[in-house]
Amino acid sequence: MKKTSRIENEKRIVEVMIRIYCRNKEGNIVLCKSCSELLIYAFDRLNHCPFGENKSSCKNCLVHCYKPLMRMQMRTVMRYAGPRMIIYEPFEFIKHYILR
Repeated sequence: MKKTSRIENEKRIVEVMIRIYCRNKEGNIVLCKSCSELLIYAFDRLNHCPFGENKSSCKNCLVHCYKPLMRMQMRTVMRYAGPRMIIYEPFEFIKHYILR
């Protein structure tokens, strides 16, 4: 079994959280324009993380590479979707919060 990279894991979790937020908080079936832009932006930031596979969580990072508006949007998404992951994506929740 191939081990996935830390960056790929982060991308998967970010996408799950944005999809939960957009579907449940905003009532969209597919990602809206603003959530799509946030997802693309987050993937781009993760792809260009200066720490690569040695990165800490973005919240604890000394280098904040998100623009202030995007950082605020991501914080809103994570505050909403993080606790709800156990309901909508229990396997991802366990992998992200317990097995890291």
